[in-house]
Amino acid sequence: MVPIKAIDCERMRGNFSSHASDYDRYASVQRRVVELLCDRLPRFPDEPDRLLDVGTGTGALAAAISVLDANHQLVVMDIAHGMTRTASSRLPAVSACDGDARHLPFASGIFAGVVSSSVYQWVDCLPAAFAEVARVLSPGGFFAMALFGEQTLFELRASHRQAIDEISGHRSSHVQSFPTVREVSAALASAGLFCRDVSSRMEVEHHADVPDLLRQLKQIGASNAAAERPRGLASRRVMHAMMKSYEADYRCADGLPASYEVIVALAEKPLKSFPAEE
Repeated sequence: MVPIKAIDCERMRGNFSSHASDYDRYASVQRRVVELLCDRLPRFPDEPDRLLDVGTGTGALAAAISVLDANHQLVVMDIAHGMTRTASSRLPAVSACDGDARHLPFASGIFAGVVSSSVYQWVDCLPAAFAEVARVLSPGGFFAMALFGEQTLFELRASHRQAIDEISGHRSSHVQSFPTVREVSAALASAGLFCRDVSSRMEVEHHADVPDLLRQLKQIGASNAAAERPRGLASRRVMHAMMKSYEADYRCADGLPASYEVIVALAEKPLKSFPAEE
């Protein structure tokens, strides 16, 4: 069974919408994720058809796909209106709408392919979200997506847990968690999608200090969206202890590392329906 985590969707929507204008200036890792995903995309259908980009952000993935193959009708969607508006301005030839990955606002079976980059780590129930992908795909349609996995920002999360322990005495940290490769594979199978390949790799950025990392995360809207995050999580004492721990445990010659596990999965909807795995 795939775990369900609690995500504050309204907070997430507001975070990303308010930072749409700054996103591309700071989203260096997300740009690399788009490149990784494009390198792994399956061959597009020969006949012109519809493709859906879930969580399009500023439209970087859709723009890259338009360069690779301009014969297909692209539909882009994002939960944050600021992102949808930015993508629409960037790509005036595509169809754009607001929408939630958990409840795709489209009829069943109308897309030959669904793509998504750096989105599904923000979804609280992957099996249900992937079932929505399966619903809107036509038989034989493909699903290609990349998301951030469990090792993402492990330095920051470990330092925060240690700080919470020091200040509050064994109180658990509610910093955002991310899915495992196994959870992603299980969620695809649960949705009735055939997983052709799933893999992960690490991407590492280096920062001058912890405030520099936190500023970058804030500028792209990637603030903690865990619904159970305690208010006052970033208290001065906890923040000071966290930065001290991060510096002591992880600083290297290149600066402070921030690691991102990128999971890339390629799946397809079978031509015939089979019972989804429990």
